[in-house]
Amino acid sequence: MGIESSISAKTALKVNLMLIVFLVAGGFGIAYYQKNHFDQLVTLEEETLEEQLLRRGAILSQIGAQAVGKLMEEAIDNTSYGVNDFFDTEYKEIPGFDPPKYHSKVDSYMDKAILALEDEFLQDPDVVFAVAVDINGYLPTHNTKYQKPPTGDKEKDKVGNRTKRIFNDPIGIKAAKNTEEGFRQVYHRDTGETMWDISSPIMIKGKHWGGFRIGLSMKTLEQTNAEFRQKTDSVRNNFLNSLFILMAIILLVSILAVFFTISGALRPLKELTATANDLANGKIDTAIPKAGSDELGQLANVLERLRISLKKSMDMLKKR
Repeated sequence: MGIESSISAKTALKVNLMLIVFLVAGGFGIAYYQKNHFDQLVTLEEETLEEQLLRRGAILSQIGAQAVGKLMEEAIDNTSYGVNDFFDTEYKEIPGFDPPKYHSKVDSYMDKAILALEDEFLQDPDVVFAVAVDINGYLPTHNTKYQKPPTGDKEKDKVGNRTKRIFNDPIGIKAAKNTEEGFRQVYHRDTGETMWDISSPIMIKGKHWGGFRIGLSMKTLEQTNAEFRQKTDSVRNNFLNSLFILMAIILLVSILAVFFTISGALRPLKELTATANDLANGKIDTAIPKAGSDELGQLANVLERLRISLKKSMDMLKKR
């Protein structure tokens, strides 16, 4: 009983320890792979959303550039203004503003002709601004939301009254002089916002006048990405929790199965141990049954031969 129990317990313990190692290693391997897989999906989704936003911005800037260019050419064709009027750069400063504001020969026309067009682009919640600037960065007409009455407060007016300024900062001047359709830049606005700036060239009678700039908010994209990451993390965590619960169940079932299997497999050894004990106590009349051809069967045969030898020896002693 003690021998059999000891062997079965030790064997089961060793097998189960190996099983635990393999299951844990396999589980962590699967978890690591799935984590990387989910991370790649998140990155791919974020890149896809960003690319979609930028592509939409490029299309909007092209539409705006073509529309503004057409309105200017119509003014020229109707003899309201000449070509040189639109390309005139002798801006007249409007007193009392910091940063300074300017009038041009066509800014009053632009206020009437393109304001509604520019405002239409702001129907897209991702569009922060949509404006036409000449090649020097002069912005004759800003969106209505940025033409609030001056307050005298420089910081408030910087946000609420941005029209008729010259935006010749590095990003602004690149957008103004750009000749590429859908030219992308990251714009750190002087109001503290960071956004995408996408511009397309405005042409008048085949000559480059300036650019149509679309400012795209990064907040919506960041919020969308954050929500997607949160959902993905939730899915991943649920998967990992389910994986570890499943592993625990498999491990428990496996441990029990190993113990019962080994115990059953070693049951003949218990019987042989009892038989050997009987032989040691002189009980040699009962034949030991065959137990197959495996190691236990061979041990049973050895014990049977031993029993027979002992019986013969005992019988010879009795005859004397």
